[in-house]
Amino acid sequence: MNEKTRPSNLSDALSEAALTALERGNRVPLSRQIYERLRAAIDTRMLLPGARVASARSFASELGVARGTVEAAYQRLAGEGYLLARGPAGTIVSPHLPASPKHAKQHDAKSTPRVHTTTSRATTTLVSEPPLPLQLGIPALDAFPRKLWSRLAARRIRATSAADLSYGDPCGYAPLRQAIAAYLLVSRGVSCRPEQVFVTSGYRASLALIAHTLLVPGDRVWVEDPSYPPTRTLLEHARMRAVAVPVDDAGLIVEQGVRRSPKARMAIVTPSHQAPLGVSMTMQRRLQLLEWAAGSGAWIVEDDYDGEFHYDGPPLPALKSLDASDRVLYAGSFSKVLFPGLGLGYIVVPERLVEVFSAAAQVWSNGCPRVTQAIVADFLAGGHFARHLKKMRLLYARRREWLVTALEQAFGERVHIDLTRGGMHLVVRVVTRAGDKTLARRAQQAGLNCQPLSARYASGIGEQGLLMGLTNVASAEQARGIASTLRKAWMGSED
Repeated sequence: MNEKTRPSNLSDALSEAALTALERGNRVPLSRQIYERLRAAIDTRMLLPGARVASARSFASELGVARGTVEAAYQRLAGEGYLLARGPAGTIVSPHLPASPKHAKQHDAKSTPRVHTTTSRATTTLVSEPPLPLQLGIPALDAFPRKLWSRLAARRIRATSAADLSYGDPCGYAPLRQAIAAYLLVSRGVSCRPEQVFVTSGYRASLALIAHTLLVPGDRVWVEDPSYPPTRTLLEHARMRAVAVPVDDAGLIVEQGVRRSPKARMAIVTPSHQAPLGVSMTMQRRLQLLEWAAGSGAWIVEDDYDGEFHYDGPPLPALKSLDASDRVLYAGSFSKVLFPGLGLGYIVVPERLVEVFSAAAQVWSNGCPRVTQAIVADFLAGGHFARHLKKMRLLYARRREWLVTALEQAFGERVHIDLTRGGMHLVVRVVTRAGDKTLARRAQQAGLNCQPLSARYASGIGEQGLLMGLTNVASAEQARGIASTLRKAWMGSED
């Protein structure tokens, strides 16, 4: 049962088990039908051990039967050990039930680590619980301040008012917009009013809102090549024409973009750490890009997905901070700096676009959960966000060193690692007869989730390399184990 079809509460679960199959003209008594459906729900774990079931009175009212009919079914289930009455505490599914043979098979199947395809900022990845070693786009979940977060969440929930339970502003929770504006001014040099900040459910939602608001089907958009795969996919679904513009060690090659599509309506770039190559766009290229946008009336989307993580030298300013013509829309995300399950991102739009984006948000967004936004606002306003980022920068620099050292020791001259100035992953190039897609497949079969660089190019063919997330390499010992596993997977037949 997927999330869209899972009952929203126990009453719904009981109704699904009993009401949908209740046959009033059947010779089988209603109480027996209810008993059989509830027993099936318990056996198949639709109702889990320890779950509290609805009272006989409320369940009877929902089913439209006499209370005694439901009580008879409950009593039989209790007599057989399926239900346990706890007086004023209500009735629960017995927590001591043995697994039925049918359920045991289902449980065995579910207990196998489930792997499914999704995408990270650097590339498409496989996601499982917990994250696989080298997985891209996942922050150091082991280092997140869960106790602090729990305290902030509990305090916020206890203070919930009636107003907090209503629909929020689709543009975002006002204190969070204020906190984001203050943070960007101090840390990224981006000066904006809170009204220019729009809170979204993440990068895809941000890009979708931008596309719906500023573009029309058929518009051309510069996209870095290689790039973050969902960018191109979203544009294609919106019927825009993505124009692949090459990237080199200095970032997006603006001259190539002008040559391929001088009248493009927009450019989407990752100037702090190019996704996936990790290079930083030079100041010269940034100024060229801004000059092109101002001269052609185009827009620039600056995707600053992990600009906070810079390890070598002073960080370059955000492109938005250099934008004298007000052509840049700045997109940020809390998924990489806090945790992906948060599902929050934001965009900062030019002053002239505030009204049009406010109107668009009313159409295209129902807003993000208000309580979630409030907790994040408290996290920022309390100074916890800045402290967490400082801690993560130091931690990631150390974890990067562990992984680089382990790979160099394991492979020697057969490995070359692109040590860029920041980011959350490495680009590793291996001297071997096999291509990067083959190497990535072998690594995944060995339980390590690195990805092929060549697959990130628009043509599907490009530079060879492996993309490796470094954030969840918890120790130097683990890094050495990862390198050893990779050597066996990649070089076993060549040694």
